[in-house]
Amino acid sequence: MLSLIGTDGEHYYTFRLKPGRHVVGRKTECDISIPNNTVSRKHAELEIDPSGEKAFVSDLGSHNGTTVNNLRVTARTEVKPGDQVGFGSTEFRISSGDQPATPPQSTRKHQTQLADFDPEQSVFLDINEALKPLPQKATDNPELFPSLSEIARMLVLSEPREQMLERSLELVNRVIPADRLAILFTSEEDDEIYTAATLLPGGKEMGKFTLSRTIIDQILEEKSAILVGDPTVDPRYAEQQSIIMADLKSAMAAPLFDEGRVLGVLYCDTTNPLHRYNNDYLRLLATFGNIIASRLLNYELIEEREEKQIMDAEIKRAASIQRRLLKMDSPDIDGFSLHATLESSRSVGGDLYDFAPLSDNRLLFLVADVSGKGMGAALLMANILASFRILYDQDSFGLLKSVEKVSMQMFNYSDPGDFATLFVGILDPATGGMTYINAGHNPPMLARADGSVELLDASGTMIGAFNFNTWSEETTTFAPGDVLFVFSDGVTEAEGPDGQYGEERTQESLLRARGGAPAEITTAIRRDIEAFIQGASQSDDVTMLVVKKE
Repeated sequence: MLSLIGTDGEHYYTFRLKPGRHVVGRKTECDISIPNNTVSRKHAELEIDPSGEKAFVSDLGSHNGTTVNNLRVTARTEVKPGDQVGFGSTEFRISSGDQPATPPQSTRKHQTQLADFDPEQSVFLDINEALKPLPQKATDNPELFPSLSEIARMLVLSEPREQMLERSLELVNRVIPADRLAILFTSEEDDEIYTAATLLPGGKEMGKFTLSRTIIDQILEEKSAILVGDPTVDPRYAEQQSIIMADLKSAMAAPLFDEGRVLGVLYCDTTNPLHRYNNDYLRLLATFGNIIASRLLNYELIEEREEKQIMDAEIKRAASIQRRLLKMDSPDIDGFSLHATLESSRSVGGDLYDFAPLSDNRLLFLVADVSGKGMGAALLMANILASFRILYDQDSFGLLKSVEKVSMQMFNYSDPGDFATLFVGILDPATGGMTYINAGHNPPMLARADGSVELLDASGTMIGAFNFNTWSEETTTFAPGDVLFVFSDGVTEAEGPDGQYGEERTQESLLRARGGAPAEITTAIRRDIEAFIQGASQSDDVTMLVVKKE
C-alpha cells in the first residue's frame, strides 16, 4: 500500500492511501487534513488506482500551489514512491510498502525566542538530583511503567527520528498531564533554540514560544531541570506572549541529558490548577528526558557509523584508483633494468612514481612526495601525475620547461603550503647518460660498481612552492654495474627504537644489495627497514625506484 509521509515543520504525518480519491486540505473534513496556514481549505486531490500501486496528484486551485519534486503542478501528474510532494510549504513523500517510511527533511525550523526575564516562583533541580529514584507516590500511576517500558523499547526500534520524538511526547503525556509539550533543540548553525517536536492534546495551535534566557542557560550549561510553580503572578509573562500562557498554572523543563551532554530540552505546561506540577512530576519529566536523550545519542552513533562506512568505501575506491594510476610493470630498456615500489602509510598517500618512454627512445622516470598525508595529498599526487603525462606526449618535451609548467599549475591552483619534492630524470640508453632535475627531493644515491656512492643533490626548490623558477638541469653517466636508488623520505625517516633509519644506513643497505636485480634491491632495503623499526607502524609513505646498468 502507498503512503503519504511528511511534515509541516512542527508535526510528523503518515496517511495510508487506499484506492480511490483523497482530498487534501486544511479543513478537518478533508480525507487528508493538514492544519497548516499555507495549505488551502481544499488544496489538492490524490487519486490511487484500483491496484493501489499508482498515484496521481491534481491541484484544486490552491493559493500556494502543489509541487512534485519541487516543480509546480498544473495538470494531473503521476507520482511514484520516493517522489516529493509539497502542499503549500509542507513537505511530503510518497512511500510504498517496501520502502522505509522516512519523511522528507524539513528545512523549516520554528525558532523559540529568548527573552531577558527571570521566572519567579521557580525551582531549579540539578540533573543528578532529578534523576534519583522516583518516590512511591509517583510510581502509583498505573500508566507509568507501561509508558516507561514503551519509551525504552524505542532504544532498539528503527524509525525516523521525527516520528520517535512525536511518539515520545505522546508517552510523556500519558503520565504527565499537559496542555502543551515540546522538544527543543539548539541549532549548531546559529546557536538558536527551535522546536523539533510538539504535542497539543486538544488539537490547538502551538503558537510562538518565548522562553526565559535564564531557564535555557540553566538547563544547557548547569544541566538542571526547572519547575515553575505559578507564573501567572508575574505580569511579564503575559506581556511577553511567552511560552507561559496568560492562564497558565504550571510549567516544567528538563534537559535531554546523556553521556555528559545536553542534547536538547523537554518542556511541558498546563492551565489546569488541579495539575499543578511538583518535584515528583519534575523527576518524571527528567526520567523521560534521559531516555529520549539516549535514543537521540543512538541516532548520532548510527549516523556516524553510516558516514564512516561511506567514507571507508570512498577511501577504498580512491586507493584502488590511485594504484591503477601507477605503472605496475617496469619498461624494457636495452642495457638497463628498472623497478619501483610504493607502500602508503594510509589507504591513500601523496607519494608517486612514473616511467615514460619518450619519442626519441629515451626513458623518463620520476619520484615525487607531496606535502601532507591522506586524501588531500592523494588528490595533489594525481594532479601532478596527470600534468606530467600530458606533457610526455608533446614532441617539444623539455625537462626544465615541463617542471616549470607543473610547478606553476600547482602554485596557481592549490592552497599555500601545498608543494611537492620531485626527482625527474631522462635516461639515454644509447649513451648511458642521464639528465635530471632534483626539486628539493632527498638526494638519490648512485652506487658505483667500485663501491663508492654519489649523492645527486638538489638543483632547485620544491615544485608548487613559489611562482618563480629556480631549477637547473644536471647530468651524470651510468657505467656497467652502477645502481641508482631514488626514494622518498619515508625510507630515511622510518622510526625505530634507536631513532631514524637515516641516510648512512640507507647507503649501507644499498651497497649490500646492489649485486641483485632492481626488484631484489628494493626488497632487501625494505626488509632492513622492517628489522630496524621492530614492528612499529609505518608513519609515512615509502617509495623506492631503482635503475641498474647491466
